[in-house]
Amino acid sequence: MKNKPFAFGTSILIAILCASIALVAGGFLYFDRPVSAGNAETSLFTVTHGTSIRVITQNLAGQQLIRSEYFAYIYSRIFDLSLKAGTYKLSPGMSTSRILRNIAGGKQEYIRVTVPEGLSLMKTARHLESAGVVSVKDFLAAARDPTVLNRYGLGGKNAEGFLFPDTYFFPYKTDAVTVVATMVDNFFRKTASLENKPADPAELYNKVILASIVEREYRVSAEAPRIASVFVNRLKIGMGLQSCATIEYIITEIQNKPHPTRVTDDDLAIRNDYNTYLWAGLPPGPISSPGLVALRAALNPEETKFLYFRLTDPAAGTHSFTYSLDEHVKVGRQYILKTAAGD
Repeated sequence: MKNKPFAFGTSILIAILCASIALVAGGFLYFDRPVSAGNAETSLFTVTHGTSIRVITQNLAGQQLIRSEYFAYIYSRIFDLSLKAGTYKLSPGMSTSRILRNIAGGKQEYIRVTVPEGLSLMKTARHLESAGVVSVKDFLAAARDPTVLNRYGLGGKNAEGFLFPDTYFFPYKTDAVTVVATMVDNFFRKTASLENKPADPAELYNKVILASIVEREYRVSAEAPRIASVFVNRLKIGMGLQSCATIEYIITEIQNKPHPTRVTDDDLAIRNDYNTYLWAGLPPGPISSPGLVALRAALNPEETKFLYFRLTDPAAGTHSFTYSLDEHVKVGRQYILKTAAGD
């Protein structure tokens, strides 16, 4: 009989303990529930570097992504979650624990953008801005930043030519310097094993200038090394490169005019250092960002004696290559007659 009070007290304690556990479990289940179950609509949530857990949970509650900032804070502390900086795609249909573990796992969203071959610096900037990566103003400033250029030993006034065309995955709100550095790093990584790549930065810069012109001239990959050979042969004899692509660059990138439907005699007479019809040698800098086909061609041109080429099959994108101006003119006349005949 003396054990009954003890047994009764123990039962009460157990009952209280069970009730407490049930209360805690119930509270956990309630506050962990999605704000709007079944709601698949997502929004972007950004965690900046150095933001405390307290502020993060407050912001989550402020955007109505979780039920309780206090529960989220306690949950993060109990499970020792390290909430990582980044931008995340979250939904009010997700539980608080899932949201917190997504952030702790760094499962952030990226902007996928494909930068085509042959874009100029300005066109690259506009392309990235339209994709939501970075503003034109910030990108141009970063691409012209002497600190960035010196880091890679780039001799020009900007990073044009070294912004490697590729598909990129940039985190939201990536700063412009990081975007430029990522693209230039990619250039050096992708070209590391190219045959005959110069080790001297000045020589490499000249090869990139040549490749940037080849990029804008070739249409069929197999012809790129032959087109490069024409320009190399012209350089050897002090002849102007006479590339219409450099004239188009002057008009669109320097004069900020629309792309011409055709290059006129007046265009060929524009007094500008990039006009390869007026001056012999390479222009002052690249006119586009070349891809691997053009880069390989500039580094390993065919060994020919061709001095001229002309597009003679627009549908196939192929050119005719000739040794002399007379042959070049003859091919042009034949092409005009063939076109007029409807062949």
